[in-house]
Parts: sequence; structure tokens; C-alpha cells
Amino acid sequence: MSRTQGRHRLSRRTKIATGGLALAIAVGGIVVATTTGTTGEASADEADPAFYIDILKVKPNQFDPRPVTGASTGTFTVDCGRNENGHFNPDNFIAQPGVRNGAQHLHDYVGNLSTNADSNNKSLVRAGTTCRNGDKSAYFWPVVRIDTGEEEKNEPAKKPDADRAQADQEAKTVQVACPDVASKLADVPDQAMAEVDANLDQLDTQTDEANKRIAETQGQGGADFVRNAILNPLKDRRAAIIDRIAIAIGRFAPKPGDLGGLAPCAPKPGKDTGTPTPPPSTTAGGALPGQDENNELPGNDGEIQRPQRVQLTFRGSPVGKVVAMPRFLRVLYGDAKVSTNGPANARASWTCTGFENRVTDKYPICPQNSKVKRIHTFPSCWDGKNTDSANHRTHIVFPDQFGRCAKGFKAVPQLQISLTYDIPHDVQVKKQYKVDAFPQEKHNPLSDHDDFANVMSQRIMNGLVNCVNRGRTCRA
Repeated sequence: MSRTQGRHRLSRRTKIATGGLALAIAVGGIVVATTTGTTGEASADEADPAFYIDILKVKPNQFDPRPVTGASTGTFTVDCGRNENGHFNPDNFIAQPGVRNGAQHLHDYVGNLSTNADSNNKSLVRAGTTCRNGDKSAYFWPVVRIDTGEEEKNEPAKKPDADRAQADQEAKTVQVACPDVASKLADVPDQAMAEVDANLDQLDTQTDEANKRIAETQGQGGADFVRNAILNPLKDRRAAIIDRIAIAIGRFAPKPGDLGGLAPCAPKPGKDTGTPTPPPSTTAGGALPGQDENNELPGNDGEIQRPQRVQLTFRGSPVGKVVAMPRFLRVLYGDAKVSTNGPANARASWTCTGFENRVTDKYPICPQNSKVKRIHTFPSCWDGKNTDSANHRTHIVFPDQFGRCAKGFKAVPQLQISLTYDIPHDVQVKKQYKVDAFPQEKHNPLSDHDDFANVMSQRIMNGLVNCVNRGRTCRA
């Protein structure tokens, strides 16, 4: 991209910082870092030079546990592109549901096309996706920028207001909450896969049809209409399909005997997010700032670097088989507010291609012909019940150093997101690239984080589980 001379840089950043400072005064408490200095000096939104390290000075520190007999050693890789459609916004519907621009830094999205602050289970299901296999899951992480002190140009920002309004409207309608069946199927034999998958698709279709009918008849028929006219018939149809799934498995393996309780569904009130009650969409009485027309925010400016390669891979467990993730499971990686919360949930994410066994909590300076890389390996021990928790963490946690889950937790496929960037070597040496972050983090690389919400159909998830449990290498 073309860049203008550095002498224009200070005036542009001063304008951004001044706008942020005025907003901070208006809302009473948003902290925006600003500095003054002589013309031509870099402003305060550059990363601290101490945040960078030569990757050759990092000792090898990544060692996967040795698989035991019966481990699930397969991998399932989903191709969802590199955000070629420019889906960016400073929202986070998992950590800050309903708070528009609440992240105060820009996220890069692949997968679900509608993801925004007001996203809910229903809006996510109804949206399109960038994933080739139809996976509607939401995958998102903070952008990386090059900041040379010049006036970098980004593609024009796309406002998410329409998607937010649509999600908000859909959240107000009553929805059907049905138990997830795929996550209760321990191990589907290959010979039964096609029949089981077809029946899982029918279960998802029936739930969608029930939601559509509820929306169309809302306010009709009295208090018991939904239960008598929609939920009871749905229960009977689901029971028949679940029975067919059990019979199909039973032809080639022990027939599951504990699926009967999965037939009943319940009405879920409007404003469903799949998370605890969201906070209001303002802070201290004022709106948070969104990105400007150049996709920049106060303290987060520079040229956005779209990853050269995005790899979304689900892995098994080194100590046994995995079970399916429930639909709408929310999972966090890292901690975006490490300076406030401390290092307990923060994760070292940074490395270089060819040096993936060395991961650091600093920005790496890579050798010539090696590229900057972020590796985000998510927690994979699920409590077997909840799709979210109050702190968005206790329902799914990391295994121990040997890959074992704590008592009461089940291993699910472990998501690993790898992001590779073609950042010029001289930019690395000059320490001119950085990750977007909350203002108080000052671009600390340890604040790197990633978010995932599972919106796969039960059929896709079932295929994923069987792939990794059988030690296969699958691409979708």
C-alpha cells in the first residue's frame, strides 16, 4: 500500500488521540494514552521496544505429550479463508455480549459472516459462512498492524450496524432449546456414519423449523400454544429420529442406551445470547468509540496485516478418545486484559515459521525467509454440561501437561489456530509491528487472545470427532 511521508503522522494521530480523549471525558473513565512531542516523533501508541525478541534467543519449549494406546491422533482442518471479505469490528459477543465496540480494538473474523456484539445462537445459525464445508462457527482474534510512523492506508471500514440490529431483533423472539445429541454419541462406527449423519441433519432441521414456526405465530393461541402445538409434536419426532440413530449404531457396535432423555425441547426466552446476562452497551453513561473509516481506533492504528495463512485445526487427545463439542459452546484463549487480570489465563503465542518449537510472550524477530506466526491452542476439557460459564472459562479448561482432563471433565477436539504473517524483515528489526489491544495493555504481546463459538451442525461435528478418533488427517 502507498504511504505518505512521516511528517503527516503526528497530525493524524493527534486527531485520533484528541477524539479519544474527548470521548473519555464524556463517558467518564475510558483511558486513552496520548503524548506530546516534537514534530516527526513517534506517538505513544507504538509498542515498547522491550516487547521484541530474536527468536534464536528463545530456547525450545514446546513438547507435545506422547500418545498412549487408544489415543485420538487424527486432525481435522477447516478452510475458512483469511478474512478476504474484510469482516472487522471491535466487538466481542462472548466476553462482552451486547457491548458495541466493547473490545476497543479490532478483531479479524473468519467463519460466521454476521458475528458482532449482539450475536446470539439464533442469529449465528441464520448467517452465512466463509468456511468451505458450511461450518458456521465464529473464529476471531485481534488484528496485527505495521506501524512505521507514516500514514498507513487500510481498506474502508464496514459498519456492523445492520448485523447488530438483525441479531438484536432475532434475540427478542422465543427460541427452542434442544439437547445436543452428537455430543452424547461416544463413537459412531464407520458403517453407520452416513445414516447417523442424515438423522443428525434432520434433528437440526426440525429445530430450525420449530423456531421459524414460533416466530411466525408469536402471540397466538394463549400461554400453552407453543408447548402443545410445537414442542410436544417436536418431542415425538425427535424421539423417533434418536431411536433410529441408536439402532443404526447398534447394528455394528453396542447400542447406546441413554439417549431417550434427549428428545424433549424447552422454550428459551428472548434475548438469548448463550451467555450470562449481558451488561449494558455503554460504559459510564457514554458509547464506546468504533473504528473510523480507515479501520483504526484510538491507540490502535497502522496498516492491518491480513494473515498470509490461516490454519484452523482440531486435534484429538493423547490419552484417549474425544467426544463432540456441544453446539454453541463458547471457548476463550488467552487474556485480553492481562495487565488488569494478571498472567493466570495469558498464554505465550508468538513464534516464527520453522521455529514452532519455540514460543514466546514477546514479538519475535525472525531470521530471513522465516515468517511471524501466532499459535493459539485452546482449552479442550469440557464439563459435559455447560456451553458457557460466568467467567467464560470454568466450563472448559486446559488438560494437564500429559494431556489428561481433570475429574468430571471430558476431552473434546482441541482447536488450534495458526496465523502466519508476511511482515518484512526490516519492519521486524525496527520493531514496527504490533497486535491490537485494549488501551491499558499498550500492545503487550502477552495480551494476545482468540475466541471461538461452535456453530457447526451436529453432522459436521460428528464427522470431526470420528476423524480425530480414528487417527485420520481430514480437510474440509
